[in-house]
Amino acid sequence: MAEETNTSAAANGPAETPRSETARGEGPRGAPRGPRPTGPGGREGGRKYFRRKKVCKFCIEKIESINYKDVRLLAQFVAESGKIVPRRLTGVCTPHQRRLSTAIKQARNIALLPFAGRA
Repeated sequence: MAEETNTSAAANGPAETPRSETARGEGPRGAPRGPRPTGPGGREGGRKYFRRKKVCKFCIEKIESINYKDVRLLAQFVAESGKIVPRRLTGVCTPHQRRLSTAIKQARNIALLPFAGRA
């Protein structure tokens, strides 16, 4: 009985092949694809872009206390939308990021920094 269903399905017409079985190097509708774009480093051969390790600005400049009144410094760590920029983007170490976020929040509460950016 199982044999009958398999042969009848084959007799009805060609079944669609799943995407994984299609020939590589073909784009949509069987058209040939162009060369792959290069990566962020712009180099051939699949080498990845070398990204410099980010270092804490406060540790390098030996800034021990982050003052909430220093708006020019704090504004560097607030995005245009008003959000605090995360550590992985700024490179600030964990203890300084904690102090930085409390200083930004204090500056927001006394209206030195905006809570939200322009809409």
